[in-house]
Amino acid sequence: MAHRILVVDDDQELRETISEILDDAGFFVANASSGEEALKILSGQTFDLVLLDMIMPGLGGQEILPLLKRQAPRTRIIMITAFATVENAVAAMRKGADDYLTKPFKVDELLTAVRRSLEEARLLDCSLQVEMDSTFSCLANSIRRDILKLIGREQRLRFMDITRHLGIEDHTKMNFHLKMLRNADLVGQDEHKNYILTPQGERILACLSQITKDNPPQ
Repeated sequence: MAHRILVVDDDQELRETISEILDDAGFFVANASSGEEALKILSGQTFDLVLLDMIMPGLGGQEILPLLKRQAPRTRIIMITAFATVENAVAAMRKGADDYLTKPFKVDELLTAVRRSLEEARLLDCSLQVEMDSTFSCLANSIRRDILKLIGREQRLRFMDITRHLGIEDHTKMNFHLKMLRNADLVGQDEHKNYILTPQGERILACLSQITKDNPPQ
């Protein structure tokens, strides 16, 4: 599913240009010409990221920022400003902004900032899930991580299939690891006794895959 981005800027030409760039990059894009319109849109829709102009008639970016964070606390915010100063950046960050772009900016600068912010949000979400005590304890064992990855790849497996794939002949040990995974609500069984990932297991596996991709072995 495409990430949802809201572009908020009173400059129609710039707003439409940014929207077109993001749309071409595969994002779902909506736009607002004022802070008031942005709040109205956000009251009925969820967005992953807001690109917010700092200076606008009426409610400017600095004024709308704390309101936006209260209304949509998990939404990432990138400020757009023509006045890049340390003071402006610090003030925006203190009110909840995650990054800022200085006008005029290049297409690759825009896309890099957007993708970086969305990636940071995903990794933060992953860390919050993986840091749960029971999950972290369960996945500290490499065999259990291998079991999780195997079931994720094959979709559903019987007990003997898992032991054969992983080359583990000690069935008592395998039963122990599977029990730990079940207790952590990472795997379950279907009506045919096949082991499958739970929704929580699917989320954690996606996180593990992302962390592994971003941190390759040294």
